[in-house]
Amino acid sequence: MQRRELFRLLGAGAVLPVLTPDLFAFFHQAQPPSSYAVRTLNPHQNATVTLMVDMIIPDTDTPGAKTARVNEFIDLILTDWATEQERQLFLTGLADVDKRSNVVFAKDFVDCTPLQQDELLREFDQRLAVERESVVPTVTRRRSLPSQLQGNFFGVLKHMTLYGYYTSEIGFKQELQDEIIPGAYHGCTPVARKA
Repeated sequence: MQRRELFRLLGAGAVLPVLTPDLFAFFHQAQPPSSYAVRTLNPHQNATVTLMVDMIIPDTDTPGAKTARVNEFIDLILTDWATEQERQLFLTGLADVDKRSNVVFAKDFVDCTPLQQDELLREFDQRLAVERESVVPTVTRRRSLPSQLQGNFFGVLKHMTLYGYYTSEIGFKQELQDEIIPGAYHGCTPVARKA
């Protein structure tokens, strides 16, 4: 199974059933308009977030997170809905990405080669998995995971990427092939006989 397929299943299975119609409408409403300009992230931070979300959900036979403008969704959430503390935790975690990248490769994340970026992303993902195992008991993991990982930058980024992507028009219509509001009901449509 490819990583994209796994995220599609996780996104559809873990994100959408949890979303009530009101919550789904909230996240869909949080999608930035086409004229949106980032307000919280500076250009370097935006480039880093854009690259990371694109690596989490890349373009394949359907558009990925970068095409769905998930970086702008994240900026909008940070600007309009996050508390000052949540915003600072996110920005501190984002700065730590470059700190780690500079320790390992002596350059910022966006300046690394794709192989180096992939290596760093895998390291962040492994740390997240270790944190999950050590913080959340196996029996209660599914129920308590979101609240337990609020402080983990990469966990928050992955969750925001999934929510941003699968509540975007691209993610919802093209990837999941669903409709936000189903079309008209045609109850008395005659069925054609097969010849």
